[in-house]
Amino acid sequence: MRRTSEETRGVILAAARSRFAADGYDRATIRAIAADARIDPSMVMRYFGSKQGLFAAAADLDLRLPDLAAAPRADIGRVLAGHLLDLWDDDENLRILLRTATTDEDVAERVRGVLAAQLVPAVAAVTGDPSTAAPRAGMAASQALGFALCRHVLRLPPVVALSRDDAVAWLAPTFQRYLTGPL
Repeated sequence: MRRTSEETRGVILAAARSRFAADGYDRATIRAIAADARIDPSMVMRYFGSKQGLFAAAADLDLRLPDLAAAPRADIGRVLAGHLLDLWDDDENLRILLRTATTDEDVAERVRGVLAAQLVPAVAAVTGDPSTAAPRAGMAASQALGFALCRHVLRLPPVVALSRDDAVAWLAPTFQRYLTGPL
């Protein structure tokens, strides 16, 4: 069966996302990804140029943040916590980035860029104070990334066992303080 170029690209990306999530960036190989996609490894290189290029495409990331400024002020922490929990649980790209960012400086820079481009403006819209948006967003990110690391990478049993509602209940007050509380 012949695939179109876009279909081939999609199959490679799906295989890469699964392999990067399972093995991490360092252990995933072009050969293993190609085998998962049932194509020749040279095709991966043709479409993406390098392992880093493939990872960058596989981990294209949009946090799809809700409009936090439109939420009732008292609910901003809950809205953000619920959104991030759903995102982490459903988005393999985030788990790939988290796992890989701890060992690869280029990927860590990509994560920093995503947070700066997406989270900082959302926080600035909530606070109305651009001068505090970056530190507030950074603290919120530290909480979100720490929770995600413990739940999805380290798989700490008490954190994994939390229901979505319980996790939101634990995280929401911290996010609320970071985003709306005094410095």
